[in-house]
Amino acid sequence: MSRAPGLPEVPSRRLMLKGAAIAAGALVAAPGIAQAAPDRPTAAPYVNPLVLQRADPHITRHTDGLYYFTATVPEYDRIILRRSHTLNGLATAAESVIWRAHATGPMGAHIWAPELHRIGGKWYIYFASAPAEDIWAIRIWVLENAGPDPFRGTWVERGRIRTAWETFSLDATTFKHRGTRYLVWAQHEPGMDNNTALWISKMANPWTLTGPQVRLSTPEYDWECVGYKVNEGPYALQRNGRVFLTYSASATDWHYCVGMLTADAGSDLLDARSWSKSPVPVFTSDDTTRQYGPGHNCFTVAEDGRSDVLVYHARPYKEITGDPLHDPNRHTRIQRLGWKPDGTPDFGVPVAGTVKAGA
Repeated sequence: MSRAPGLPEVPSRRLMLKGAAIAAGALVAAPGIAQAAPDRPTAAPYVNPLVLQRADPHITRHTDGLYYFTATVPEYDRIILRRSHTLNGLATAAESVIWRAHATGPMGAHIWAPELHRIGGKWYIYFASAPAEDIWAIRIWVLENAGPDPFRGTWVERGRIRTAWETFSLDATTFKHRGTRYLVWAQHEPGMDNNTALWISKMANPWTLTGPQVRLSTPEYDWECVGYKVNEGPYALQRNGRVFLTYSASATDWHYCVGMLTADAGSDLLDARSWSKSPVPVFTSDDTTRQYGPGHNCFTVAEDGRSDVLVYHARPYKEITGDPLHDPNRHTRIQRLGWKPDGTPDFGVPVAGTVKAGA
């Protein structure tokens, strides 16, 4: 999502990321990293777009064999869920509203980027929201459902994830690596010449951070700084002895794209020096397939239980009238994720649509 208008303007120079910025913290989190097979798959017979007008998509395959889907709706006022035995089935699956924004006060506006995770036998949803009276004071919040079925039971508001500063923050994701659960999110750091950077911290429980909060990446390349200086929408994939952390950069128009950080699986993930950043985006708009602004991705696994699948949103047109955040046509899309001989992900280009998506 594009960043609050009150945050710093994009400077003309690049910001150099040097070392880790560390602060104390308290409160946050959720689960899972997608893991799958080393095959490099061929073109996939997936329906695209998969779900119309659903941005920031998150799909997870649970142990019950079902795919669970959630995403940002254009009205920014509720959290929805779908489920299906197949990925294509999500296109026509019934959609349930499991939570609505408050009419007043906290969690009253800009309900963005929900992620559904199963941790410790309970369901958690991580999402961003702002008070109804201060719609750009966006922070990260957590819902919990202790029941076995996230469509039933009671969703309890666990509260806000407390980070080191009272600043614009969003797009929390969680994963477990070598027995430790981490939270990664996007936040504006006071005094920094950016809109948002990426941060990581260990978690004491699914809604609480513990220990240092470390800056992993800040916008520094030109492609990360178009319209807004943004690193956001992180998601982790563990494979081939490495941890890959994708993220999205720039404004949410056709310049929106995916970048990637990489760390060795045996390294200290809380040491910013463990991570290397790709100097070029790994997934971008494509004029040939007419898909624009691909981003806010996650990963899931195909029905074969082995092949990796890339999940993301994009628009089927390049030009937007007005603020991109007011344009509803960011559609959920999926495609097979390939692997290069060196063991790194091969994103390819956003595949062409298989069904007509309205402009």
